[in-house]
Amino acid sequence: MNNKKVKQNELKESKELALHYMATLIDVARESFLILDSDLRIISANPIFYKTFRVLPKQTENKYIYELGNGQWNIPELKKLMENILPNKKIVKDYEVVHVFEKIGEKTMQLNARQIDTVQLIILAIEDITDKEKLEKKLADYTEKLEIRIVERTAELASKVKDLESINKSMVGRELKMVELKREIQNLKKRIKNGNGKNGNGKNGNNNHKNGR
Repeated sequence: MNNKKVKQNELKESKELALHYMATLIDVARESFLILDSDLRIISANPIFYKTFRVLPKQTENKYIYELGNGQWNIPELKKLMENILPNKKIVKDYEVVHVFEKIGEKTMQLNARQIDTVQLIILAIEDITDKEKLEKKLADYTEKLEIRIVERTAELASKVKDLESINKSMVGRELKMVELKREIQNLKKRIKNGNGKNGNGKNGNNNHKNGR
């Protein structure tokens, strides 16, 4: 057996072992997974992939990734990832793709891929973040509306505070005027009282003078 054949056998055994471990891991994963060869032909997929994208193993295995779903996976963003980015970087994380599928409608997918050159395999994780995106959008819309409402409510409260301050100033002004008025009344009473006393004494003096005559 020549060296070339030995290496081929070793590569085959390594590839089979890698496939075994990969298949074991992805079967229990929560995300959709595809295992592809170096030509982008699908070797296997996990149950979540079949469930999410409503396809069968016979419609998936040994197919080129772009042939899936009668060509529905022939997506420009996916081709860019698989043919341009991944071969250079070997690992790609959080690559987002939005696509409308015939059976399941629009999906927002976050892709993570790893190219394993030693066994000439590619593992592709596909996370469906459609609901997450919708939830984040709803949350953003709600937060924006809440912020607008807070601004409006703050303006309303500021206006009410201003009105209350104005009323308070008016009331304080009235109280001060009432205090001044009370003082004036008291002063007038004193002046009247003092004035009556002088007049009374004068009259009494006149009477006494007349009586003395």
